[in-house]
Amino acid sequence: MGNKGMKRMKKRLLLMPSLLIVIGLTGCGEENVEKAGTDNRAPPSTTAQPERWYTQAEVMRGHDLFQTHCAECHKPDASGTADWRTLDANGKLPPPPLNGAAHTWHHPLSVLRRTVRLGGVPLGGSMPGFNDKLNAKQIDDILAWVQSQWSEEIYRIWDERNTQADGRLQRIKKG
Repeated sequence: MGNKGMKRMKKRLLLMPSLLIVIGLTGCGEENVEKAGTDNRAPPSTTAQPERWYTQAEVMRGHDLFQTHCAECHKPDASGTADWRTLDANGKLPPPPLNGAAHTWHHPLSVLRRTVRLGGVPLGGSMPGFNDKLNAKQIDDILAWVQSQWSEEIYRIWDERNTQADGRLQRIKKG
């Protein structure tokens, strides 16, 4: 492969994280809000509940970390800003609820992790990145606590989406 080909390949690899965010954001449009109901919660289902990926110990650690690093903006109960879809005076999206009442459950775990690490600025928000404050385990603990606030139905739908996203990611990596 020539020098031009290597440059094109590097450029494509640099675009991959952006592509993953776009894939993860698929499904956050207003049409899905209407399908899920006015409070953005998923419709009821009779499907069996998946086992959650985290432990109670992770949830407990995550609670403390959330209160320290996230509660100031997302509120101690993860209820966030009621009008989270409306731009603030600075033209940014305010902190959304993380308790299952907003769009967080639309995103696979990889996108949630990335958003905590890198922040919400690339997505139109003002959340800072926590890569310099939290390690990967601490981020997972926070996400465990956040997801422990979700109903069984919200978690079930998230788990389906997360599994689909993992499959897409594996196909991209192989391709």
